[in-house]
Amino acid sequence: MSPPIWTQDALRSEARPYEGLAWRFVEAQHRVSTLKLVDSLAEQAALEEILELSKPPLPDVCRGLDYLLTTPFRYRPYPNGSRFRRAGLTEGVWYGAEAPETAAAEIVFYRFCFYAESPDTPFPDDAAEYTAFSVKVNTPVAIDLMQGALAADHAVWTHPVNYAPCQDLADEARAIGAGIIRYASVRDPKGGANLAVLTCSAFAQPQPSERQTWRIRIGPNGGQALCEFPRLGLEFSATVFEADPRLAGMNWNRPRAR
Repeated sequence: MSPPIWTQDALRSEARPYEGLAWRFVEAQHRVSTLKLVDSLAEQAALEEILELSKPPLPDVCRGLDYLLTTPFRYRPYPNGSRFRRAGLTEGVWYGAEAPETAAAEIVFYRFCFYAESPDTPFPDDAAEYTAFSVKVNTPVAIDLMQGALAADHAVWTHPVNYAPCQDLADEARAIGAGIIRYASVRDPKGGANLAVLTCSAFAQPQPSERQTWRIRIGPNGGQALCEFPRLGLEFSATVFEADPRLAGMNWNRPRAR
C-alpha cells in the first residue's frame, strides 16, 4: 500500500477544534519514589527541588504544568520512534486516550511487549498498581484520523509497526499549528480513540483533574486490569494482540515469580 500524501492545505480543510479529556497511565510508585530516601515530607520536597535542577530545561510553553504532562516534551533525544514522533532530537508528543479503558488496553499491550522481549522473566505473582489520570485538552486546530477524508487511510494510520506515514502526517500537522491528533487505538478491542498531544499549549489545565487506581496482572492466560473506583474489570486474552509481530515469539508458559 502506497503511503498517503497529505499536503498542508489538505490538512487545513480537515482540521477542526477539539475539546475533551485525555487519560494516561503511570506506575503508582511515581508518587512515593523519593519518599523512601528521606525522613520527612520537607526533606522530600528539598530532594525533589535538587533533582529538578539536574533535569533538562522545560520548553517555555510547558512552564507551570505538572510534570506528568511535561515529561515527553522535556527529554531529548528520543531513543526510539513512536507512532507520531521520530527518534532523535524531535519535538515531544504526549500520548493519551479518550477513555481510561482505552488507556488500560494500551498499557497492557506494552506490558505484553516487555515480557515478549524478556522470555526468561517470570510472570509476577501479584498485580502491579497504576494510577490513571485525566487532563482537559483544548485546541482550535486538531486532526481527526477517525473522521472525514482522513479516515479512508485507516489501515495506514493503524499499522502495528510502520509508523513512518503517521510521523510524516505529524510533521505536516505541526506545520499548520495543530495541537492534537485524534486516532483509533490499535490496542483497544472496542475501538476507542487515542490522542497525540503535539504541544503543551493544548493542555487546558496545569495539572490532572481526576485520578483512578488500577491494578494490572499479567500471566499465562493474558492480562487483567482492575479499577477500584468506579469498579471495573477488563480481560485481555493471550491472543488479543496477536496481529502485532512484536508478540509473535511470546513465551506464555513461563513460571511465575517466587
